[in-house]
Amino acid sequence: MARFEIRDIETAAIGGEARADVFCNLGLIYATGRGCDVDVVAAHKWLNIAAIKGSERAASLRADLARNMSKADLAAALRAAREWMTIH
Repeated sequence: MARFEIRDIETAAIGGEARADVFCNLGLIYATGRGCDVDVVAAHKWLNIAAIKGSERAASLRADLARNMSKADLAAALRAAREWMTIH
């Protein structure tokens, strides 16, 4: 899974313009466990980044996911997204 994620993130960031759909897809992959273990923290992180980049679909999916997350997991996901956005 790491290879897929890294390749797609590099593709999404080409030219400094990140594509929200790639981040949304990463969130869906982690949320559904398609090809990896389900990871709601990673799913929320990528959906949050996609929403920040302008994806309305990701914002809706993020809200649905957040309703079923613990406060600790939600805080970890928000922190991870903020750290990623700071670096990129």
